[in-house]
Amino acid sequence: MSSTGSTYGDIHRYEPARESTAAAIAIVLLTIIEVVFVFLFTYGFVSGWGLRDTGNMFLGGILAVVFVDLAFILALYRKEFLPDVMIVKKRRRKWEDLYVREEDADGVTLSSDDAWEQVKRAVYPYYKR
Repeated sequence: MSSTGSTYGDIHRYEPARESTAAAIAIVLLTIIEVVFVFLFTYGFVSGWGLRDTGNMFLGGILAVVFVDLAFILALYRKEFLPDVMIVKKRRRKWEDLYVREEDADGVTLSSDDAWEQVKRAVYPYYKR
């Protein structure tokens, strides 16, 4: 679904999420695996596996598996259950930095009475903001 609105904040494109059952089952299974590995890491941490020679490496591997599993859960959720929405945003020119005001885009002439203030503003753009 697309709209023809071009004002700031209008929804330009909206595609609803697929919400597939296979993705929901996969998320549930990955969540169960996540809970098992979190329990295993917690048990190993409390029982002192990290004090052994290879225990610290084993705990690090379990923690890595926990975060990779969480990444898969979040990626599946984002892809299958969140709608794809594109809104109209204010365009900025490529050369324009955030601190350049529209009236200062072409620059200002250097006058003799406030030359030092203009030099300070050119060197430090956030001066008096």
